[in-house]
Amino acid sequence: MILNNSFDLLELQTDWLNRYKPALGVEEQGTTVSVGDGIAWINGLPSAAIEDILIFAEGSRGMVFDLSCDRIGVILLYETPSLTAGTTVRPARHPLSIPVGEAFLGRIIDPLGLPLDGDAPPEASTREKLEKNSPVITARDFVNEPLYTGIKIIDALIPIGKGQRQLIIGDEGLGRSSIALDTVINQKDKNVICIVVLIGQKRSTVVSTIETLKQHGALAYTVCVVAEANALPGLQYIAPFSGCALAEYWMAKGRDTLIVYDDLSTHARTYRELSLLLRRPPGREAYPGDIFFIHSRLLERSTRYNPEHGGGTMTALPIVETQQGEIAAYIPTNLISITDGQIYLDSNLFTSGFRPAIDIAKSVSRIGGKAQHPAIRNQAGQMKLDYLQFLELEMFTRFGQRLEASMEQRIQRGRLLRELLKQDRFTPLSSLCQLAWLVAFNSDCLNALEFSDLEQALERLAQGVKNTDLTLDSSHEQWQHAVANWLA
Repeated sequence: MILNNSFDLLELQTDWLNRYKPALGVEEQGTTVSVGDGIAWINGLPSAAIEDILIFAEGSRGMVFDLSCDRIGVILLYETPSLTAGTTVRPARHPLSIPVGEAFLGRIIDPLGLPLDGDAPPEASTREKLEKNSPVITARDFVNEPLYTGIKIIDALIPIGKGQRQLIIGDEGLGRSSIALDTVINQKDKNVICIVVLIGQKRSTVVSTIETLKQHGALAYTVCVVAEANALPGLQYIAPFSGCALAEYWMAKGRDTLIVYDDLSTHARTYRELSLLLRRPPGREAYPGDIFFIHSRLLERSTRYNPEHGGGTMTALPIVETQQGEIAAYIPTNLISITDGQIYLDSNLFTSGFRPAIDIAKSVSRIGGKAQHPAIRNQAGQMKLDYLQFLELEMFTRFGQRLEASMEQRIQRGRLLRELLKQDRFTPLSSLCQLAWLVAFNSDCLNALEFSDLEQALERLAQGVKNTDLTLDSSHEQWQHAVANWLA
């Protein structure tokens, strides 16, 4: 409103006074009883509810996590050195949220949206709640569009679709995070926004991850949400929900997003720590009874919207750690039952030199070929079954049994496929390269090569793909002819 003179100002004040009605203002105030280990106990605040945000008088922030008859248990999200017993506290009267927007692309932030990269806070006019209901079933659509990881063994045998939740599971040090980073790097120029959530990781690991993304030009379309190992347990707990809220912002706008949770084992341990400190009843392995609900309500928010709701997608790659390959442990089995498949990494394969060390027998994608382009699906249709049969036959030959010629040929072909499926870290292949090597293998163009010559042959295929006009929709005969020329 533009006021032209003092008369307009007087009229505005008079109007405000006429509408003003005096009323009793009530403000609740509580008192801090104790503080320690990232939690606080509060007296007072009778109207407080779970997940309400509380503001302490000296500037700290917390979230209501536990309610009892006489006290409130609060997890601290920001703690100043001056927070002590006796500090007054009041409710913020707004839910926990995070700023969102295009300005967050290429940034490293904490779970509250504050910058960790030394730059100014990202400008954002919109905020998203960390806790939201998952999309209703009528707003969802079938997962039928591929999200290429660039990893041969995954894109051919364990395909992932946009909107899918694919678990990456295995012992520490087997390359779980590398698979997720390969997938992020492969989204370059594919109009997919990536969110990488690092939970409870050492600073050296965080720096290494960020540097890897920078070196491959992936940070420009990625947001890194970081809660380091020395961060408050409350921040580590809300970190995956912050990343999910960021992804939901772009998904609601019809964009394709990919979110990596690295890792949910640490998240579960953090939640167990907070629950035990707040004296919640422990369950199996001392985890609280609602640990399954925590992860299911997080992962159920990943989906594919139907066209009426914008058609956006959120693909989730949660990572979970096993101990000595125990896939039937509590947290891994919980996440397996929630997700749409798993990629299992085996220590024996890793030590034998098969990288990535993915165990095909224990890995599965419940979306399957529905998330593959028809051309790739046709080429890789029976490959997984044939490879599993080869593994059984190879084990049988260890007993020294003589095999007929056809069996020997199948074993030799299986060994060739195993060599082809090996791949170094951070060397993702395009979808055209994926189709080229599949056509070459199925057309027996590689049978006469020694294993040591396979890498050079794959390089010739990659070079040929760069200079060709063929697409995934080109005919099989065209691809066969082109592949034969490239390898000639």
